[in-house]
Amino acid sequence: MPERPQALFAMTARNVPHIFPPEVLVRLREHVEIDPTLVAQDFTDPRIRETLARTEVLITGWGCPRLDAAALDAAPELRAVLHAAGSVKGFTTPEVWQRGIAVSSAAAANALPVAEYTLAMILLAGKDVFALRDRLRGRRAFPYGDILPGIGNYGRRVGIVGASRIGRRLIELLRPHDLKVSLADPYVDEAEAARLGVPLLELEELLRTSDIVTVHAPQTPETRHLLGARELALMPDGSVLINTARGALLDHDALIAELRAGRLSAILDVTDPEPLPAGSPLFDLPNVFLTPHLAGSQGNEVARLGQTVADEAERLARGGGLAYAVDHTVLERAA
Repeated sequence: MPERPQALFAMTARNVPHIFPPEVLVRLREHVEIDPTLVAQDFTDPRIRETLARTEVLITGWGCPRLDAAALDAAPELRAVLHAAGSVKGFTTPEVWQRGIAVSSAAAANALPVAEYTLAMILLAGKDVFALRDRLRGRRAFPYGDILPGIGNYGRRVGIVGASRIGRRLIELLRPHDLKVSLADPYVDEAEAARLGVPLLELEELLRTSDIVTVHAPQTPETRHLLGARELALMPDGSVLINTARGALLDHDALIAELRAGRLSAILDVTDPEPLPAGSPLFDLPNVFLTPHLAGSQGNEVARLGQTVADEAERLARGGGLAYAVDHTVLERAA
């Protein structure tokens, strides 16, 4: 049996037992030699540097220190980084790619709970659940048996902004439902949209023709305030905006103005800034449903990220290619 490569955890230490519970850790250790009690949170720590010098595989996650030239110089044997989370933008540097180090990400696994959250919110928003819940709570009475006009998910128009991993997974999850789904993404052409099974629209047309708009674009300098006052004004009266991507994609001042006017509703899992200041009107506006950045992997879902890394470690140990290798040439426009 070939010798297992030396590996090292590099992430926030308290997250390790959640991402790698016992059964997942056992699987990981079948393919790499790793000490779960040794976790790099600072690559200059003398105890870490001793192991780093012979590390071939880094198992990274939220809180991983930056892999700059100094850190990489201290890890001359490093050949792969397996990231047990989504984006690698926060800790990778050009030196990683220049040195030919393979990088894998569990972004695809992390996309699933975000898509599930979004699906749930679309269906609840289509029923106007949040407003009607408040109406029932306030009046302690409701016109049971009456047909409520204007609600329902039969033929509801859903616009997806961004064919990211999450956007694409959401398209899959929406297929069994009687919804009219469309997509806006400048990097997708008509042929690819056809393969995804959705019509491709310009952003302005999508905003004008959607009852529910859900944002899944990456955060880049070009997408900051992607939806500002002009774009929000295009959305029909009574429509709903969902954001599970990054808060900076929305101009919050413009959004708050629309919300105060009562023209739109919003479901926000991310904000700008994050967390919001205590005095933000988003906490109290009745047409806002606010959640604390929990759409992504949480609780028992983070073990799926660890399982993805264990699978990648097996492929690496067998000399195969990584299933979720990161392409650094498109990293800047990836979510």
